[in-house]
Amino acid sequence: MSYLPLEQYQRKWIFTHQSMPVPESDLAAIKPMTQLRASQLWKENISAQSPDADRFSSSDWPMKESNWQDNVDWMAAWESDDEQLPQEILDFVDWQDDVTVYFCYEKYNVIETSWSFFKKYWKNFLFYDDGPVLIGRRRNEALWFDSEGKVKLGQRK
Repeated sequence: MSYLPLEQYQRKWIFTHQSMPVPESDLAAIKPMTQLRASQLWKENISAQSPDADRFSSSDWPMKESNWQDNVDWMAAWESDDEQLPQEILDFVDWQDDVTVYFCYEKYNVIETSWSFFKKYWKNFLFYDDGPVLIGRRRNEALWFDSEGKVKLGQRK
């Protein structure tokens, strides 16, 4: 089995928090990966040796400045009443709504969902903003969020 039931996911509360709960009918779109599956995806797509963004090595693609084209503020939009991702992100990531995305908090904590679901509930995902990376299946574009309220827009290379 590649996924945990949402009830067993340690951060389930970010999707059920009373301040911005995800409707029950949409919760099935949140697919937390088992630790084994998450670590496999992390090793293949993020870093073979670093367990989280704080410990990326200079050989990990996220640490190569040439992979990043822009740095955008996401915190102001997160704190606003506007539900939409910042326009700069939407302009950069021109994916179809059904593209599978992986929101990678760290090596053992990855959530699979669709681009449309992430766009709709991005504020929930960013309750934890300690360096998560968003990638799409068979896509080169990547987003790297930081706790200072910025997101790097770039390419996985």
